[in-house]
Amino acid sequence: MTPNLDLAPIGNCAVSALVDRRGRFVWACAPRVDGDPVFSALMDGNDPDHGFWDVDLEGCVDVQQAYVRNTPVLRTVMTAADGASLELLDFAPRHPKHSRTYRPLAFGRVLRPLSGAPRVTVRLRPSADWGARRAETTSGSNHVRYLCTDVTFRLTTDCPVSHVLNERTFRLEKPLAFFFGPDEGYDQDVGPGVQAALDRTIGYWREWVRKLYLPLDWQEAVIRAAITLKLCAYEETGAIVAALTTSVPEFPESGRNWDYRYCWIRDAYYVVRALNRLGAVDILENYLGYLRNLVDASAGGHVQPVYGVGLEAEIDERIVESVEGYRGMRPVRVGNQAREHLQHDVYGQIVLPLVQSFYDQRLLRPGTIDDFRALEKVGDRAYEMHDQVDAGLWEFRTIARVHTYSSVMCWAACDRLAKAAEHLGLADRAGHWRARAATIRERIEKEAFLEDEGRFAASFGNRELDASLLQMTDLGFLDPMDPRQVATFDAIERDLKKGPYLFRYVEPDDFGEPETAFNFCTFWFIEALHLNGRDAEAREIFEQMLSRRTHAGLLSEDISLNDHELWGNYPQTYSLVGIINCAILLSRSWTDVR
Repeated sequence: MTPNLDLAPIGNCAVSALVDRRGRFVWACAPRVDGDPVFSALMDGNDPDHGFWDVDLEGCVDVQQAYVRNTPVLRTVMTAADGASLELLDFAPRHPKHSRTYRPLAFGRVLRPLSGAPRVTVRLRPSADWGARRAETTSGSNHVRYLCTDVTFRLTTDCPVSHVLNERTFRLEKPLAFFFGPDEGYDQDVGPGVQAALDRTIGYWREWVRKLYLPLDWQEAVIRAAITLKLCAYEETGAIVAALTTSVPEFPESGRNWDYRYCWIRDAYYVVRALNRLGAVDILENYLGYLRNLVDASAGGHVQPVYGVGLEAEIDERIVESVEGYRGMRPVRVGNQAREHLQHDVYGQIVLPLVQSFYDQRLLRPGTIDDFRALEKVGDRAYEMHDQVDAGLWEFRTIARVHTYSSVMCWAACDRLAKAAEHLGLADRAGHWRARAATIRERIEKEAFLEDEGRFAASFGNRELDASLLQMTDLGFLDPMDPRQVATFDAIERDLKKGPYLFRYVEPDDFGEPETAFNFCTFWFIEALHLNGRDAEAREIFEQMLSRRTHAGLLSEDISLNDHELWGNYPQTYSLVGIINCAILLSRSWTDVR
């Protein structure tokens, strides 16, 4: 079976897995999202020997799959040629227990016969040593232990253990439960216990969804994006990862295979904006705590573009040879060299979300004067670096320029600090930051503006375009009707838009010319169309983007122009945020249903 990205994530904000259309676990890492893959089949060719967990129905001719409404609980129904059918329910437990949220490093599966006499084979083959081998096993009367690389899992089940160990085909005559979790005893009857966890998990997610703000239009798309955004959160620290996978290439044989299982600071402003629009304060407040910890750690100095979910700075990049890569396309990378880069937009990306804490009365922990003083150190760094070369938003590995977007983000940091200081009654600090913002603005308008074309360039002293220039309006640097922004928008539409999709840039970079469109940039373009009063066009392109989602309602990082196939890591936080933001911007008002 050739791997593809038509996958459905399940998870509980501690652990996650990707399940394919036939109900097969093909990707999951432990003990954290950036850990060693327990299920590695996604990265190991067309017919892997291990790294998966499937339930095979003998004579299967049809498979239907969908989420249980408003949850990340996945239901797969398989039907055989003789009419026998079964139901498979997959989930990661998440529900209240003992006055806290129970979210173990565990997956639950409930297997039920629906009609006839289905004959099934359960194959549970976890990986170890980054997919190099099957995990070793030991077994007891109703459990099997799997010795993976950094964690030992225990399968507790009311299915005959020998059926699992020997991968024996058997007749499914009653419901069976499987709990694949920590290596400890299961302190209740496994069937009723897993069913109770399933019911409580469904209840938790439905209650969470009902507290969200939803637009009138595209509610299903927004709900699915919101749930999956929450699955990309590592709740223990508040981090939100860029994606759940590593090394899915941006396009075939491109070498642009990156590990996105980390927390990128460049995402912060956009993630927080989406969380605000959803009213998802639980994720928002936890994420702000993660950012405050980074502020403390930086102490006014350098901030990396990317950190580990446990706030680790050391996420050095290496290449593993133990798996073949997605569809055999190497390299497979663990870690990310971007942590070594200079990327000066990060200072604005930290300041913009955190100033919210000085205004937002919903938060359990509002911002304090001490928080403001700490944040000023980040502002000092933004001012210091606003006209210095960096790798830019797109993390060029061999191209260093003074990128306009980075400078605009540094301006935004100073601008928002001025406004926050005024709100806090710190008049002298407000004046200080206004003056700094004015200085940066003057420099950008002088160095990045092309008089002959009346537009801005992507870097100081050069002429190239990139899609991030659309954000000059969103960040408040320019009014959308400012002639300079109109000209910049027109140039981007002319040079970077291919069909309905937008490229980040079209100039060759470290790996040659890009061949796929960047989904988040297309969402930026949709927002820009809206701000320019072109709502009909914006809605048309948005609908096209929604039509390109997987059956799970999600998008990866990139899309091919010719066949519309998804490429890049999945599910992509940027793309989830794009769906949420555009749907809320473009939807009809709730007053339209009166």
